[in-house]
Amino acid sequence: MQTANTAHERIHALVTGDRVVLFMKGTRTQPQCGFSAAAIGALDSLLDQYRTVDVLADEAIRQGVKAYGNWPTIPQLYIDGELVGGSDIISAMFNSGELHQTLGIVEPARVVPTIHITERAAAAIREALPQGGDEVLHLSIDADLRPQFMLKPANGHELVAESAGVQVHFDRASAQRAQGIEIDWVESVRGSGLSVRNPAAPPPVQALDVAGLKAKLDQGAIRVLDVRPAADRQRAPFPAAQALDPDSMPALAALPKDTALAFLCHFGNSSRSAAEHFRSLGFTALYNVEGGVDAWSTTIDPSIPRY
Repeated sequence: MQTANTAHERIHALVTGDRVVLFMKGTRTQPQCGFSAAAIGALDSLLDQYRTVDVLADEAIRQGVKAYGNWPTIPQLYIDGELVGGSDIISAMFNSGELHQTLGIVEPARVVPTIHITERAAAAIREALPQGGDEVLHLSIDADLRPQFMLKPANGHELVAESAGVQVHFDRASAQRAQGIEIDWVESVRGSGLSVRNPAAPPPVQALDVAGLKAKLDQGAIRVLDVRPAADRQRAPFPAAQALDPDSMPALAALPKDTALAFLCHFGNSSRSAAEHFRSLGFTALYNVEGGVDAWSTTIDPSIPRY
């Protein structure tokens, strides 16, 4: 059993062993909370190399780091052995240029992106904005070009773009990724809400029904990746697919980015997440098999067991 002193010593070794250390939930490539993701987004815009520590993987570190710096929340950023602060402070310093100065990085020009908001989206935004409050619309765009809207007070350092009479606040990193975006209001079977079309982003994952998948397989025009656990693949094999697992991932990620890939799971849900990950890697011809292997069994090939 680790003592508090042992945890303190380990944390001290971490914060002094590298110049920049971020204690966070999750990893740099897979942050497990929005605050950690925001911190990663800022640091990734400035640094190629820095240390991250996943507090979810070590309860002693998770509790000990709060006592070490007398800071109650995660993430926590240390530079040159000194506590900088949490997500809000990191964001404020990044947007003001103070973080650049602290790291000895030349501060880039503050360029407001050109955006376009459709009338439908503008009407929905105006209706959603609180009247008489201090909350404004923020749009963050992470390093994988994934957008996230938030309502929160302005801190005065954001870059503010306007279209259709609506103002959108961006942090500095998001502003650099937002040039030319279109914000629209969409309605689909998944619900309704704001959508962002970013010309810099890879094309979105396309829905593919099982009839369409069969046609592409018959043409030899697509590669199918089965994201199901090994036990499910054995229970209901899909011979035309290749397993997507840690062993196959490196070779698959190295494929040409225009390779047509279809992602298959039980019902079509977890496969979409896998497809979105490959989209973040820059792949441009991605399909999610709607209904999954269950739909294939009921519509195309009943010899595949349903479960």
